[in-house]
Amino acid sequence: QVQLVESGGGLVQAGGSLRLSCAVSGSTFSINRIGWYRQAPGKQRELVAGISSGGNTNYADSVQGRFSISRENAKNTVYLQMNSLKPEDTAVYYCNARNLGMTVYWGQGTQVTVSP
Repeated sequence: QVQLVESGGGLVQAGGSLRLSCAVSGSTFSINRIGWYRQAPGKQRELVAGISSGGNTNYADSVQGRFSISRENAKNTVYLQMNSLKPEDTAVYYCNARNLGMTVYWGQGTQVTVSP
């Protein structure tokens, strides 16, 4: 089992920054990929950024160049640094982990609200 706890969400003005954290616990040795997803009201959940166990990263086109995903292995934590935030970035952000057996785990989510 893997447990994920997100934090760092909040209210910020357009152009501002936030850093989300995803604390990972449990069978962390089995994880081969962690991603950040978001879901805005009335929309489908979408991938924002992902990082593999080998350190490879990928980003949605809409956040490329503004968001950065990273991890701190010593703390079993994955971060999402979000800069130049836009109102359309407003959503609940979820941390997602996938293990070698392709089981997927989700955190409870953290709200990000960007005001104009």
